[in-house]
Amino acid sequence: MGDHRSASLGLAVGGGVLAGLSPAWAGPLTLIPALALLWGIADRPRYAAIWGLLAVLLSHRWLLALHPLTWMGVPALLSLPIAGAIWLVCGLAAAVLLAVWASAARWVLTSQPGSREELSPMSVLILALIWGLIEVGLAGGPLFWIGISGSILPIDPALAGLSCWVGGSGLAALLLISGWGLHQLARQRFALRLVLIWLMALFLAHLLGAAALSRPPVSQGELSLAGWQPVIPTREKFSTAQQRRLPEALRRALDTARALDATALVAPEGTLPSGWTVASQAQDVPLLAGGFRRQDGQLRSSLLLVEPDDDRPVPLLDKHRLVPLGEALPPLPPRLAGGLSAVGGLMPGQASRLQTGFSVPAAVAICYEISDGRSLAKAVAEGGQWMLSIANLDPYPVLLQRQFLAMAQLRAIEVGRDLFSVANTGPTVVVHPDGRVDQLLPSGEEGVAAADIQTRQGLTGYARWLDLPMQLLLGISLFQGVLSRRSG
Repeated sequence: MGDHRSASLGLAVGGGVLAGLSPAWAGPLTLIPALALLWGIADRPRYAAIWGLLAVLLSHRWLLALHPLTWMGVPALLSLPIAGAIWLVCGLAAAVLLAVWASAARWVLTSQPGSREELSPMSVLILALIWGLIEVGLAGGPLFWIGISGSILPIDPALAGLSCWVGGSGLAALLLISGWGLHQLARQRFALRLVLIWLMALFLAHLLGAAALSRPPVSQGELSLAGWQPVIPTREKFSTAQQRRLPEALRRALDTARALDATALVAPEGTLPSGWTVASQAQDVPLLAGGFRRQDGQLRSSLLLVEPDDDRPVPLLDKHRLVPLGEALPPLPPRLAGGLSAVGGLMPGQASRLQTGFSVPAAVAICYEISDGRSLAKAVAEGGQWMLSIANLDPYPVLLQRQFLAMAQLRAIEVGRDLFSVANTGPTVVVHPDGRVDQLLPSGEEGVAAADIQTRQGLTGYARWLDLPMQLLLGISLFQGVLSRRSG
């Protein structure tokens, strides 16, 4: 009994560590083995919870860079405990989800006809589809959820190419099934025939994904844009000195964009303060900038457009997904809530991510809305011909920038659109529909760079149908599972 528990604990710890190393680093090289180890404890909720806890604590370790929080009014002695608590809560949330998923696997195992020592292939398909659909659903929630679907990039764009048909939900399910296949190989002591079948299946999946990448929607036109990476420390953004420096820095950026013959300058999330005007600033190039604005007394984080002949920004789109506590505040007395958010609490905008107020319609992601592939795919289906991402990832380390860029690659592949990412400290890049990345500016360096963005109108399978094929497949699989149980 002791050996059995030790073996399960080893699978949980080893798998969790491997999974935590996957996002934007080792990709499928560690992710598929991690999932294989998870299938070994799939019917043991406690050990599956350990797998999820370690995976998220390791992959989300950049959350500890929140410390120090003294600039938000948090006492120095409480800063590190609060940052650590946020990090731990994210890990515990993953532990709960994995425990629930493993409980479902245990119920399936004990209720399926025939052998109860191993999940049947139909049960594995059902559990994999449930995971994939829940992962996509969580990406639309308030937390910055990094699922396994985006963890294979940038290493394996060929496999990620399948997402233009099945989206993140189908890609996650495919990875889980691949992990189950590796788990079966280990149980069969890597019998040569089974190894060849598993390798051929993976090869076919990569072949189909590479073929999908080679045929993105046809380009209909081109936008010449400039991106400004201002590298403004978040902890100093609202200081008087920084606000005084902003107009001159913005003027230089606009002058550079004009010299680059750009049709507009794009500035990252939160660049412009509320109430900002351009009355005293000469401007020859339209400005697309993230900034704050007030509407009916409520503060919003928005994508703003400033035309050369206007002195006030025009809102194009408001941020919909808000960071809990950092942006979205609970109903607390002002004295208690003041230290929770640097901006004093924001209100969310409309759920649609489509903007039509500037030039060619675009699907827009503000900060970690980049993880919500379903919303961006809807915006593309509604007419978005390119994608724009504006973000501020300071004070987090380069690790988060890499994970953010991996999700941007998956979004571009899913919907077959060029994606222009402009962030305060990076990544400032162009991502093409085949997953290729053109880095415009080095991470952490201030500058302005020009980019040519292709606009496209055709729709990928995922942009057209979203997760409906995966939902139908889950429904058919459940119906077949019920019939098998009754006949058994």
